[in-house]
Parts: sequence; C-alpha cells; structure tokens
Amino acid sequence: MAAIDTERFRLRRFVERLVQLGECEVHDQPIDLIDVGAVLDGNPRATWFKAVGPEKAELIGNVMGSRKRLALALDTDEGGLLPAITERLAKPHKPVKVQAADAPVQQVVLKGEAADLCALPVHLQHGEDGAPYISAGLDVMKFRDSGHTNIGCRRIMLRGPRTAGIDMIAPSDARAIFLDAVAKGEKTPVAYVVGSTPCDFMAAVCMNPPMDELEVLGALRGAPVPIVKCVTNDIYVPADAEYVLEGYLDPKGHTEPEGPYGEYVGYYGVVKKNPVFHLTAITHRKDALFQTVTIGGKQLGRTDTAQLTTVKTESAAWAGLVTAVREPVACFATPSSGGMYNVRVSIRQRVPGEARNAIAAVFGSMAECKQVFVFDDDIDVFSDEQCDWALATRYQGDRDTIQASGFRVVPLDPSLGGQRTGAKIGFDCTIPFGKRQ
Repeated sequence: MAAIDTERFRLRRFVERLVQLGECEVHDQPIDLIDVGAVLDGNPRATWFKAVGPEKAELIGNVMGSRKRLALALDTDEGGLLPAITERLAKPHKPVKVQAADAPVQQVVLKGEAADLCALPVHLQHGEDGAPYISAGLDVMKFRDSGHTNIGCRRIMLRGPRTAGIDMIAPSDARAIFLDAVAKGEKTPVAYVVGSTPCDFMAAVCMNPPMDELEVLGALRGAPVPIVKCVTNDIYVPADAEYVLEGYLDPKGHTEPEGPYGEYVGYYGVVKKNPVFHLTAITHRKDALFQTVTIGGKQLGRTDTAQLTTVKTESAAWAGLVTAVREPVACFATPSSGGMYNVRVSIRQRVPGEARNAIAAVFGSMAECKQVFVFDDDIDVFSDEQCDWALATRYQGDRDTIQASGFRVVPLDPSLGGQRTGAKIGFDCTIPFGKRQ
C-alpha cells in the first residue's frame, strides 16, 4: 500500500495553526472538569486545555465556533466558504485502507475493563444536563445492503464506564440503519470518531447524494482519507483521528431515558427514550487530543454547532437556488439564529419574479428554515448594517411579504408549542425589477 500522510489533516495540527493565528487560547494550568463549560461558554476563540480532570488529559473546545475558523480549514476566507464547499463536494475521493500498524488512531488499544468512558475528559456542558456528554462524536455506521458508510454527528450521554445514551430521534440515515437492525433483532455496529479536522464535520452535516460518505470526507479534505478497520467490529474509520469509540447499539430499540440536554437552538430539550450504546473498545493516538464542541447558550453565533449548521443550511439552500433563479450571488444563514432559522440571499435579478422564486426555493430546501430575506447583489448578506438598510428602504410589508403555513418543521423549535407543522415567511428586500438605476 502507498504511504499516506496521517498528520496533514490531524486535529492537533489544525489547533497548532489556530494558536499561531491568535484564534486559540491555551490553558496550561490544571482545570477540573466541572469548570470547563464556563470557560468555553461564549468564548470567541478556540480553547486548548492542557491538563483536564484527574487524568490531566488534553482537551480542545470551540474549534469550529467561528466562520473564519471553518474557512481556514478549507484554505479560504469567510465569504469563500460556501463556494469552496460546493466546489469540493463535486470532487469526491475514495478512501485508502491502511494497516493497523500505520494507523495512529490505533497506537493505543483498550478493550474489556480497560475501556472506560468515564476516564475520558468528558465534562458537563450545561447546568441542567442529565449527565456529562461527549459532543464531538462523528458516528460511523454501515448500510446493510449497499455496504456504504454513513457518517453523522450525534451526542453521547454517559451512563457508566461502558454504556451511553445516543440521541436517535430525528429522521436520519443512522436512525434508518438502526431501526432496520432492531426489526431483525440484531445489534448495530457503530464507531464514534472523537477528534477530527473541521473538514470531516462539514462533510458530515452537508446534504449529499447516496454514496459512501468516506468519499465525501475526502471531497472536503481535497484528498483521500486513510481508513483502518476497527478492532472489535467491521467499521472502517479515519486512521488519522485522535480517538475512536467502538461498540454497538442495543437491539432492544429506544428503551432508556436520555436527556435533558441544552439543545443547539439555545433551549433545553425534553427527556426522551433513546438507544443504548455498548462500548467494546477505545483506541487513540499516544498523544491524543480529546475534542468537545459547544452547543446552545445565549451566544449561539460563537458555538461549534451553530456555525456547522450554517454550512448545512447554506449548502441545502444553494442547491435549491441554482435551479430556481438564474444568478444567485450569495447565501448566509445567521449563526445567531442557530445557523438555520434566518437565511439571507442575494441575487442578480434577470427576469421579474426571481426574488419570490428564490424565497420559495429556500423554503423547500430544508425544514429548519423559517425566515428568508432576499436582497439585490449590491447588498452584502454578511453585513448586518447593509441588510438592515435594505430591509428599511426596499421592503413594504403589504407588498413584499410571502407567508405560508403547514410546512414540515423540526420539533425542537420552541415557538411551535408542540405543533407538528409550522409557518415560513419571506421578505423581498429587492428593488422592483426594472426600477434599479
């Protein structure tokens, strides 16, 4: 097998780059696990803890808590993030298998009693959470029929040294894989990758055509992903990750209470019945860097989850826009709305009605989007000031509002009051076609 660089896309290398750029603060002094959340909450920079908890482990948080840092991972700037993602997703790369001896993530292998979730630097993220959560896990599963790998982001609630609760309520490919196994009374093999390049997280949240999602990770990286077979199941994982938690989901289905948890929209979710994860092994690098992602809170725009959700929202919206209008220019989902509820679009109008076509396209692109603002191409959708000016001077409520109800929604939206469908509203903030000087 050809040699492959397992350091190029390593999380530690990216964090070191952030330190050099002034985007990451370093805490050398020991810190208790209970104090980690307060340091991360609302912090505009990534934070690298060198000695966390009784094990004095290394922990990095808030790596992806700004659009600038996401853009750095793709070697672009904030405005170029969506174009870079769109361009890279069109060029998938097949992964490259490596032997365990060449996989840094398997330098240390812990099985049986030695595999202990409670020995990891897992902290309480929000004061009312039901337990400490591992929030940076990329779940890797396999479709039974096609053999394709599915990759997503899912939180893990510690229940003990070798069991955890998994949030598997929302519709997803992972849930479909799990329920198919439950129907057959079989275990669902799964691996959780903890400590990954931001490229992998962005690939995991983007909407993709049916394909092996290890190829999508390669697309966002711009290079093939080195993968290695897990030591206790047949799942293949990135060989250059920091940690991998191997195991299976219990075939009994949604059986154990999970939650409450401070959700990504800034409110606590309810306690739900969810599957149980059974740990069979922990593998990691000798100098592994554990990762946590920030979720919820009053400053959503500074959290990993809101920034990652902007990537998901903008990618989905852009896919709809390019078929609905002739010249979409830019798209921005505001992180302060959770990265999904408020979407700004700029277009270059070529024919009458395109602003409303753009609104309709974004409405249909994903369930989470609620408010869509469409501007002319002279407005920078990343500028609050310019968007506020256009809303104030180009919009008339009785003429330029598009409102409809009965849309599919995400139940986590607290304004729904328990309803299963919701409303969407569009704001046409463009100059009427043909009136622009």
